[in-house]
Amino acid sequence: MLTISIQAGGQSQRMGEDKALVQLVGKPLIEHILDRIQGLGNEILITTNDPDALAYLGIRLESDPTPGIGSLAGLQTALRAASNSRVLILACDMPFVSRPLLKYMIKLSAAADVIVPQHAGHLEPMHAIYSKACLPYVDAAIDQGHTRVISFYDQVRVRKVDEYELSRFDPQGMSFFNINTPEDLIQAKDYLLQLTDSEES
Repeated sequence: MLTISIQAGGQSQRMGEDKALVQLVGKPLIEHILDRIQGLGNEILITTNDPDALAYLGIRLESDPTPGIGSLAGLQTALRAASNSRVLILACDMPFVSRPLLKYMIKLSAAADVIVPQHAGHLEPMHAIYSKACLPYVDAAIDQGHTRVISFYDQVRVRKVDEYELSRFDPQGMSFFNINTPEDLIQAKDYLLQLTDSEES
């Protein structure tokens, strides 16, 4: 059993608005993600510090007890709120998550406390599966003033999904394309148009 938590922290300085609600070809980013994850878990929640803006989705919303301290707090909120022992964390600004890759990660989820892709030499902690056993370590990291999600990784069992594995399910690596700027949004639109053209040809 799996909880899926979409992290929708709120205002983005570079985008100038809440990224979860940025329109991509007529649909908010968060709705693109919701379309791609349907049926993968038995519980979906959204962590947000602006619940009124996302209430229209009809999905359970959870806010950080102490807003403004970053993604690690969002992970803490998700782990505390989840009904299941495993939680898939996805950032709201990654609209091209791959169902085949997510299914593969879910199959691996019992093997470690954290299942995390390593893409282009970097870990992707906002596209990862966490055991609720991580929660005490997340709590301690926050108490110590840490803000980086990976700050507690050295204290738990981590299973990295390497480049070879990623290439089997997402050869272009578009799962990890995140929209931070208006320029990224233009690139995302171009990618969706290419997908539409390839599907129609």
